[in-house]
Amino acid sequence: MEKKDIKDGLKKMAKEAEVKLTGALLKWKDQADGREYPDPDAIDKRSRIIADRANEIFKRRGKTIIREFMDVYIKKAGKEDKEK
Repeated sequence: MEKKDIKDGLKKMAKEAEVKLTGALLKWKDQADGREYPDPDAIDKRSRIIADRANEIFKRRGKTIIREFMDVYIKKAGKEDKEK
């Protein structure tokens, strides 16, 4: 397997993980709001659209999703330290 094939495979795997996470969050939000789940195809379509939009925003801002999560975590940890 070539290096490019491995890289493409990892990108595809990461994309699918983002879509599945987004779908899980959409299902959770629907349940929390008391709505019924749409069919799985509708959830998948919405998840892909939202994940693509999020990636576009991160690209424009020059950040990665991991960096964004780390920033949020650091801010939250800082608030907890101040409250003690």
